[in-house]
Amino acid sequence: MTRREIRENTFKLVFNMEFRTPDEYEEQFDLYMNEKTDINDDDKSYIKTRLFDLCAKKEDIDELIASASEGWDIGRIGKVELAILRLATYEAKFDEDIPVSVAINEAVEIAKKYGGEDSPAFINGILGKLVS
Repeated sequence: MTRREIRENTFKLVFNMEFRTPDEYEEQFDLYMNEKTDINDDDKSYIKTRLFDLCAKKEDIDELIASASEGWDIGRIGKVELAILRLATYEAKFDEDIPVSVAINEAVEIAKKYGGEDSPAFINGILGKLVS
């Protein structure tokens, strides 16, 4: 599985977690992975580690997003965009293996695929402020 595919699956899980309570995360992860026959055990483990680390840092990540999104209450940000921002912020600020520019570029690509018409520019703008 490519890094982009791993990132996209992680994004989908981050989005899903927005509608769950923390005590449901493990079960939801397992349900999602049981439907995926194209993800090997190493990739599943990698995704799980990143997802649960992101969930543990969610408050810190949301504070970073809120500080960079002047004039936008985090509750007003669309769920798709928020999931993309959370994943990209996690990668940019907490994952030393991923260059910041890659985190931003990949977030914009996910926004093009899953977000609205203005999502890529919005994501790029917030992340640009966040990392500067």
